[in-house]
Amino acid sequence: MHNDEILKLIKREVVPATGCTEPMCVALCVAHACEVLGGEPDSIQVSLSSNVLKNAMGVGIPGTGMVGLPIAVALGAIIGKTSYNLEVLKECTTSAVEKGKQYIADGRISISLDKNACDNLYVDVICKMDGRMSEAIIAHEHTNLVYLYFDGKVLLDNRSSLKPSAYSDNESNHLTLRQVYDFAMNSPLEQLEFINKAKELNESAAQEALRGNYGHELGKTLSRPLGKGIMGESIFSHILSVTSSACDARMAGAMIPVMSNSGSGNQGIAATLPVVVFAKENHNTEEELTRALILSHLTAIYIKQSLGRLSALCGCVVASTGSSCGITYLMGGGYDQIVYSVKNMIANLAGMVCDGAKPSCALKVSSGVSTAVLSAMLAIQNKYVSSVEGLIEDDVDRCIRNLTLVGAKGMQETDRMVLDIMTNKH
Repeated sequence: MHNDEILKLIKREVVPATGCTEPMCVALCVAHACEVLGGEPDSIQVSLSSNVLKNAMGVGIPGTGMVGLPIAVALGAIIGKTSYNLEVLKECTTSAVEKGKQYIADGRISISLDKNACDNLYVDVICKMDGRMSEAIIAHEHTNLVYLYFDGKVLLDNRSSLKPSAYSDNESNHLTLRQVYDFAMNSPLEQLEFINKAKELNESAAQEALRGNYGHELGKTLSRPLGKGIMGESIFSHILSVTSSACDARMAGAMIPVMSNSGSGNQGIAATLPVVVFAKENHNTEEELTRALILSHLTAIYIKQSLGRLSALCGCVVASTGSSCGITYLMGGGYDQIVYSVKNMIANLAGMVCDGAKPSCALKVSSGVSTAVLSAMLAIQNKYVSSVEGLIEDDVDRCIRNLTLVGAKGMQETDRMVLDIMTNKH
């Protein structure tokens, strides 16, 4: 993969998003269908893959004070703008929310599971108004519109281009960890400085959490006297507090954008803030921080290439592996030590289950980033999990493939069971 292709890849995968990306993806798909319909529909039928449904059930929707898909669907029809992509609902108002509540009360929205969805990320929306019908489908990526229909005419049909999102033994992965490292270390600095926007947005999300009362308030709890008494004032405690604060705000529906990674805001937070906090308190240079952020985000993107957008494996495993690489570099580590940090991360966190997007994701993110720091500390001393242990092999790229094989293929039955439990609670 050439450097210009890698640069385009990062810019495509590291983008702002307001609110959890799965309900925003659904709202975006609704907005596409409504824009061609030419107005607010009388009825909206939404059919979703299990992973999208799982990640959208229990998360706060920005600007609404409400949780879950129905209000996201209603607002996608009322105020959604496709030009905003994953910030599709950023013009949300109190009157729009009230109107959305009436949509729900009137029974104009139906949401169902599509058990035969062709991709782990799949959203199919059908809108009807005055005898006319429109349909929009987003698949494989959160903003990837593959089908658009209105009133007897197919306006777009790219469904044949869809690739399986699950792991394939024959899949040719274009990146290696060595390429990731070389790109981050050797690219001209001015080409990489765009990544500093992630620092700005995600720090703002953390600050918002400390001003308000969001989710389980894990970040705020860690920064209070009780938390300081247990954790102490250290780089480690500050990393946990700042990172979990941003996740608290996002999962509770704060109307604030974060910089996402590979379609996930939490992954963007976990790939950014541990690196930012460490660099600040370790007195690294601005250039070192920029290169560390590129290393972190691109590592996460690389792992997601074979894992797929959505899976049973918690995304904090992927993003925290990236941040561990970034922290290892900021500690003075080179490529060998970064390899060690990846092996330590995979040995520890492989198998962490995703049970949907929700406020308690802050706890999982904290687990991931705490492991990132521990893994980096070991790696910088040339200590790492060896190839006789578990999923680890001498070749780090094969270690990564082992992780994604477990997450995308091995945990499929786990994914089905998690959704079954979530949708059949008593």
